[in-house]
Amino acid sequence: MNTMSISLPDALKSFVDEQVAERGYSTSSEYVHELIRNDADRLHLRALLLEGAASAPAAPADAAYFEALRERVQRRVRG
Repeated sequence: MNTMSISLPDALKSFVDEQVAERGYSTSSEYVHELIRNDADRLHLRALLLEGAASAPAAPADAAYFEALRERVQRRVRG
């Protein structure tokens, strides 16, 4: 694993220390790792949503669509 050092103003360092203590993180690195992972997940989700919004429309999501979806799921569950 690579190491990265960052400098924080006192107020942000205090905030990180509080979050580590209050939210049960072992270290400030663990807290920062989670923040970065969450941001990466958010960006990935945003890209997927934008891709979906730009794609051609599919069949309408009406009652018939959801009934067919339920039937497909039930067939898979049964075997």
